Amino acid sequence: LRHPALRAPHVISAASVAGFRAALDGLGFTEIHTPKVVASATESGANVFAIDWFGTPAYLAQSPQFFKQAMVGVFERVYETGPVFRAEPHDTARHLAQYTSLDAELGFITDHRDVMAVLREVVAGMTEAVARQAGEECALLEVALPKVPERIPEIHFARAQELIAAHTAEDPRGEPDLAPAHERWLSEWALREHGSEFLFVTGYPMVKRPFYTHPEPGRPEYSNSFDLLFRGLELVTGGQRLHRYEDYLAALAARGESAGPYEGYLSAFRHGMPPHGGFALGLERWTARLTGADNIRRATLFPRDLHRLNP
Repeated sequence: LRHPALRAPHVISAASVAGFRAALDGLGFTEIHTPKVVASATESGANVFAIDWFGTPAYLAQSPQFFKQAMVGVFERVYETGPVFRAEPHDTARHLAQYTSLDAELGFITDHRDVMAVLREVVAGMTEAVARQAGEECALLEVALPKVPERIPEIHFARAQELIAAHTAEDPRGEPDLAPAHERWLSEWALREHGSEFLFVTGYPMVKRPFYTHPEPGRPEYSNSFDLLFRGLELVTGGQRLHRYEDYLAALAARGESAGPYEGYLSAFRHGMPPHGGFALGLERWTARLTGADNIRRATLFPRDLHRLNP
């Protein structure tokens, strides 16, 4: 890692985090630090790492999601940078078992588009910080920094599937998620049609989103959520959350889940919470995409995956 070309991505990563913080500080956010050991899983369906906590079962946190939502009731706008853990058996060039998540959550929103507007400012701030603080490293790696449009183009999930079906040999309509090949095709479409290396895909089906996701008004099978694609890869996931206690009970019941394991989380909503939403950005994915790395591990100082626990 002393080699300048191997060291450079990590300097770019550091500048990116500085830009993330500066952008959100400027928008009135408060930085928080939440536990990475939790008593229950954060997101339905995602695998967790179980640990022994002084004789009590516990888990490594998959996300600061529950904590940052609760803190919206205290600070209104919060963010965090820190490790998250996913015990999912992916063995690909874009997955890690531990990665750095850049999270933000904000209250008193109208819907998910207010969150998307904040995310646009964050991505622009990160890009500017990289240009300012890691210019030599960018030059060394021949990094072409993206231009962040004043308004990042967006497309609804259903419309995206229709486009793919109309212009490729595949018909993904009815599928609950986008395949990696579809993300690449949509990114090429956005660059061709809108001149943007970024694209928001909104309205993902509720069946593929966590129970705390707010449904789309008038089309409850879709959600007020989004992914941000960057150069062919999902970089950010976010959206509007439920904010009423009764809605959480109904959402869990609809998925056949008990509210018991989430009692501590749900208690915040008993006392009232503003409409809110947020996002999570994977730092290593961002750095890998920015630098053109063919594997996310080249943007990770000490990768943790299916096969690696050392050094």
